[in-house]
Amino acid sequence: MVARSTWTRRQILATSAAVTSVGTLAGCMSDDGISIDDGANDGTSSDGYSVTMEPVGTLEFDAVPERWAANNGSWADMGIALGQEPPEAVYLTDRYHTQYYDEIPGLSVDKSDMDALWGGELSQEEFMSLSEDVDVFVMDPNFIVGRTDHWDHDDIATIEATGTPFFGNSSFSRGYEWHDYDYLTLYEAFESLAELFQERERYEAFEALHAEFQNDLEEIVPPEADRPSVAIMWPQPTNEPEEFSPYLIDEGTSFKQWRDLGVEDAFATTDLEDFHAGRNRVDYELLLEIDPDVLLLRANEDKSVDDFRDTVVSHMQSHNVASQLTAVQNDDVYRGGPLYQGPIANLVLTERGAQQLYDADEALFDRERVADIVAGDL
Repeated sequence: MVARSTWTRRQILATSAAVTSVGTLAGCMSDDGISIDDGANDGTSSDGYSVTMEPVGTLEFDAVPERWAANNGSWADMGIALGQEPPEAVYLTDRYHTQYYDEIPGLSVDKSDMDALWGGELSQEEFMSLSEDVDVFVMDPNFIVGRTDHWDHDDIATIEATGTPFFGNSSFSRGYEWHDYDYLTLYEAFESLAELFQERERYEAFEALHAEFQNDLEEIVPPEADRPSVAIMWPQPTNEPEEFSPYLIDEGTSFKQWRDLGVEDAFATTDLEDFHAGRNRVDYELLLEIDPDVLLLRANEDKSVDDFRDTVVSHMQSHNVASQLTAVQNDDVYRGGPLYQGPIANLVLTERGAQQLYDADEALFDRERVADIVAGDL
């Protein structure tokens, strides 16, 4: 599936950032110095096609990958949007929130047979075994190396030597020090995956739908002075939290819906670091000093609205300090969305956020249109 002569020569795993442009590799030079276009720019060559993205560089494929593994709900959701079969494996199946597809007519993903690569200790052996069954790992290799103490770039190279390359960029957060190369927006990443799977038309259809959706949001988002301050946090423990891991709203894809809804980041004017950078915690006493208008709590996506209220919100209402928070008193404590989202999840989550914050009371995107695009009815 992959042209080994190309990807085994890549040096990016050692440098963490080097990338060669498609324009350079798309053609080759004949003996007399004339540039010969081999068709890689448009993916139409009978010899295959190439795709480029930092930090993995340029990969050449002689056929479109059919079986794949993904990180979690970002790349996995993009693949579903592009009409692909679900990934064979993800890092953590409980962080790929397929329940969002319940909003889309006729769309569902069964995770029951999906492998969880990070169910225990992420092992090289798991990847070596999986490489026999998949054509590409749609995940950033630097995330694996940067988030573990028993992986290095030689391990990545050993896995790729089996014939299955890595293709991904970690853009859900911008708090990791090791991410010293370009970040991608959600739709930039989506476009790269569309090139990988040769699904340009589906991508463009989603891009057009997303543009319409953004225009409609402008009528719902109030003037800046009327927008709430929000605190996005990961509760510790989940159901009856006493401490929280704080997140600062940055350009990462996991915050896209909140940026698009124009919220004020309650932590932005404090000395707190994003959890990914500082691993710091917030207790109720500090939270009361900041006193955000709205609390958005992650790690609760598998709960229904009622379950969330009966556990987390109920605990806060009965807590002697938490009960003094403006958000608790005004009943403005909500599920805060996942770490990972692709184009389908983003539509669902942004609409949900508009309902939570601005009392939007109607559908903000065409669910039938989403279903049609996924099905290839363009």
